[in-house]
Amino acid sequence: MAKRIDIGGLTAYYGSHKAIEDISMTVEPRSVTAFIGPSGCGKSTFLRTLNRMHEVTPGGRVEGKVLLDDENLYGPGVDPVTVRRTVGMVFQRPNPFPTMSIFDNVAAGLRLNGSYRKNQLAEIVEKSLRGANLWNEVKDRLNKPGSGLSGGQQQRLCIARAIAVEPQVLLMDEPCSALDPISTLAIEDLIGELKERFTIVIVTHNMQQAARVSDRTAFFNLSAVGKPGRLIEIDETERIFSNPSVQATEDYISGRFG
Repeated sequence: MAKRIDIGGLTAYYGSHKAIEDISMTVEPRSVTAFIGPSGCGKSTFLRTLNRMHEVTPGGRVEGKVLLDDENLYGPGVDPVTVRRTVGMVFQRPNPFPTMSIFDNVAAGLRLNGSYRKNQLAEIVEKSLRGANLWNEVKDRLNKPGSGLSGGQQQRLCIARAIAVEPQVLLMDEPCSALDPISTLAIEDLIGELKERFTIVIVTHNMQQAARVSDRTAFFNLSAVGKPGRLIEIDETERIFSNPSVQATEDYISGRFG
């Protein structure tokens, strides 16, 4: 079941360096929220706080709250591994496990978690590949290495791997930046289908992509060089791109800076 995310007063650090500061927002279930803004303003850092990947970085720590429905992901006793199972992640560059077959790539998380019965595995792998719009392209070569697929297919394989464990939220960090236009369109179409089942948050530098795939858009920026990134505004995507409330948002979208 897709879940709502409520972020309150979130600040993230790398050691003593404050990367993002005092970010509060709500991400609605079964929707796509896009994060936009110039390089270095903390979009990807913020994304990684939503499934506790940020603290894997040496010196990475977080202040504030991230509520998944009513559960604080940073509350005492919360297991980060369980959080990452609930909040899946798709990275900028496709990263299938190179020594594993297509089948085993999708099944990897299931086997790690032990969250299946053996007679279910093939069924779940097929369902996940179908969910990633990849089944028809790979069903006759499931035992071949995932690294042998094209870039766009590899990214869809990584999406299949992420959704196989049935997360409630799917985070995507510039999932199309390394792909050709046709593969990008396939991923964008897939995002539109997946939001029926998942809450999706995507970081993108492509303004057209944000406008095409997202329901809401959040604009991040730096107040000055060396200062932490901040959320400038978040609103319905149509409004952000047609009539933003903040001049800096309009300046960024129109290409005046960034």
